[in-house]
Amino acid sequence: MRSRSVSDTLLDWFVYTFLIGSAIICLLPFLNVLSKSLSSNWAIISGKVSLIPVGLTLENMYFVITDSYFLNALGISVFVTVTGTLGAVFFTAIAAYPLSKKHLPGIKIILLAYVFTMLFSGGLIPNYLLIKNLGMMNNLSALILPGLINVFNMLLMKNYYENLPESLEEAAKLEGASNLKIVLKIIIPLSAPVFATISLFYAVSFWSDWFHPMIYISDPGLKPLQLYLRDIVLEASDQNMLTGNIDALLNISSEGIRNATIIVSTIPILLVYPMLQRYFIKGILIGSVKG
Repeated sequence: MRSRSVSDTLLDWFVYTFLIGSAIICLLPFLNVLSKSLSSNWAIISGKVSLIPVGLTLENMYFVITDSYFLNALGISVFVTVTGTLGAVFFTAIAAYPLSKKHLPGIKIILLAYVFTMLFSGGLIPNYLLIKNLGMMNNLSALILPGLINVFNMLLMKNYYENLPESLEEAAKLEGASNLKIVLKIIIPLSAPVFATISLFYAVSFWSDWFHPMIYISDPGLKPLQLYLRDIVLEASDQNMLTGNIDALLNISSEGIRNATIIVSTIPILLVYPMLQRYFIKGILIGSVKG
């Protein structure tokens, strides 16, 4: 085994130091938000909270997770994320599979049409008018249907399909398997890595989306979590936020509520990633490189 030179060792130290420093910089804002969500009212108001909670308390968290508006918004976000992700993965998969077959007539033109939508779109106003004319305002379908196919994700899945051995499909056809059976019994089981990767992409997209709900949803009862969070962050009055709860006013502050809401809002999507992590890198590498 060849011994490493001094320059290689120094380069490794530089890379590790840079990565660790970058990770710390990324974690600092999150730790500050977490600390404020777990700190008492007086500590937050006096500005004594930085990275470590002061006057540790769970009252902010308890207020958030027991608030009916928060629970309603959480339920809507979970519904939109789960339904949207399942639908998006399904439609992306059935769109990507035929596009991976280069022998099909006109396939290049169809692929070009998909790529064209990545570069050019109708814009905000035409999309708004379309949703309005379809009667989808104040309807959760406006948050799901427009995002069912992301062309970038579809291209990743298409490239993944192209890397699967064609001999598997040819052998299945010789055994008399139909195209549908080939997809269900061969293609889908072999595509677990890219399915997990694309699912994570879609789930994060649906969960984090606040712009489209802000445009299409005005009914308070239909606001998803991110729009609720936006309202909380922009709220400036303790009295408005705590809806007249005198006991709560004495123990918690609007700043604590904001930070606790942010922390609780990030937990569900953070729990999803570890379950898909083992597929994530493999799906990206295979789906992004041809050959």
